[in-house]
Amino acid sequence: MYDLQARSSHVPDEDLPPPPSLHLQTVALFLDLDGTLAAFESRPKMVGPTPRRTALLQSLHAKLDGRLAILSGRTLEDIDRIVDRSVPAAAGVHGLQRRSADGGVVSQPPHPAIDAVETKLRTFADAAKGPLVERKPQSVALHYRNAPALGDAAVALTEAIARRTGLVLQRGDMVAELRTPGSNKGDALAAFMTEAPFETATPVMVGDDLTDETGFIVAKALGGFGVLVGALRETGARFRLDDVPAVLDWLEAALADRAARSKVTEASRCPA
Repeated sequence: MYDLQARSSHVPDEDLPPPPSLHLQTVALFLDLDGTLAAFESRPKMVGPTPRRTALLQSLHAKLDGRLAILSGRTLEDIDRIVDRSVPAAAGVHGLQRRSADGGVVSQPPHPAIDAVETKLRTFADAAKGPLVERKPQSVALHYRNAPALGDAAVALTEAIARRTGLVLQRGDMVAELRTPGSNKGDALAAFMTEAPFETATPVMVGDDLTDETGFIVAKALGGFGVLVGALRETGARFRLDDVPAVLDWLEAALADRAARSKVTEASRCPA
């Protein structure tokens, strides 16, 4: 289990550089979803598939020979909805669900306190008139993007529940999530790297949130690197991109570079 508290991260003295061009022949690509491939919306269900993202992921999956996985806090079902089923390999609920490239699924059972915690968070949200409660099989999330003034109260409530129940408090961008203890994104990345078609590649993890830090740690430990998306902060990533459009541009540039190299190779093989 990869522990966020034990990570070798720091606040850089200066901004991190943008990532280098990807060599698609040698890397395995692990991508967060919200804040990395998709912009945040006021409600999670408002995020849906887009033609640009779907086409990009389909092309990456083909050019990487399947060495592409989505690592997200969303469920596998919701990941499939947003990426339009373009990526077979995925980890959901921050690593508590994982589907291999061959379609096999491993899912941890939910903590017995999840149902009672959902009721308590819904009571808080109904009284506050603004926060949104999102139930997942192994966790329950309290979103306060529509009520940022209630952020401190939401965090205090979920911290108290975590202490009492043994659930793990997973903080994110305007969300406090109580999840079943167990695997995280770093664990999921490590598991993928023991399986075909990932096992001989160099891992690259791209993400924006604290939950992605374990992925950065594992990618580095296995000879790869992490790419932070968004504002500079304490991180184990080596590189940084500004936002979702910058991520999409970078990935599309990798596809264009691969296509250009292929044309040069083909031309060199043709007799004069």
